[in-house]
Amino acid sequence: MSSPHTIPPTPPLVLVFAASDPTSGAGIQADLLTLGSLGCHPLTALTALTVQDTVGVHSLHPVSPELVEQQARAALEDMPVAAFKIGVLGSVENVLMVAEIVSDYPEIPLILDPVLASGRGDDLSGEDIIAAMREMLLPQTTLITPNAPEARRLVESDEDDEEPSIDTCATRLIEMGAQYVLITGTHENTPQVVNTLYGPEGVIRRDRWERLPGSYHGSGCTLASAITGAIAQGARIEDAVRDGQDYTWQTLKAGFRAGMGQFIPDRFFWARSEDEETANDEKAAPDA
Repeated sequence: MSSPHTIPPTPPLVLVFAASDPTSGAGIQADLLTLGSLGCHPLTALTALTVQDTVGVHSLHPVSPELVEQQARAALEDMPVAAFKIGVLGSVENVLMVAEIVSDYPEIPLILDPVLASGRGDDLSGEDIIAAMREMLLPQTTLITPNAPEARRLVESDEDDEEPSIDTCATRLIEMGAQYVLITGTHENTPQVVNTLYGPEGVIRRDRWERLPGSYHGSGCTLASAITGAIAQGARIEDAVRDGQDYTWQTLKAGFRAGMGQFIPDRFFWARSEDEETANDEKAAPDA
């Protein structure tokens, strides 16, 4: 007699609000690859369409806030979400709509990747969008993951006589409502990449990583999604940040140059490593 079919457990579900990237190097496609690689099941609410390649972003076309809401509500009313991940939102109206949606689920962790510009420097979020993010999203944010230039742009004030330090940026972001702040040092002029996690009491951890020689398309998306995936699976913020950094560094180390611009992180580096090991074992095995 055959045994009754057992329904497998549902993996952690993560709802992503982000823009598309045809190269799958960054944007919502990068989030899907990363979350899937780490054992989560991603749900999506597309916020904008972009025309871009590995060199830069050519244009950005926001989705209407009504359509963003319909996508998100349909998923949220059908499935239990373990975490939110937010990337490019594309318009002030979309910032306000996403803020309204997530406010109905205050118990769900929210990870905000404030993508303000592309790797080439193409502007993806104007000052009006940044102002809306400060006011409406930051107070609901569990963890925000800016690089140093993004952190400075988010907190800059007319009263600043000089560029604020990373520590000052983190303090201001927490005062604006974020529970935790991870500021990455990829754009800083340091021998190693130094990433610092801050909480209400100050620095929680500071991690140093070998600075790899390439320029990467979607490294920030990968990091934020990797951390989100770990949090969705129940990890503490500090552990999720550490594991997310390790995973991201491995994807960059294995990155490939598919086009004429930046390298693309290999989110499935572990699968290709296993394939190579299997192939090497088969070559080394004696013929039967």
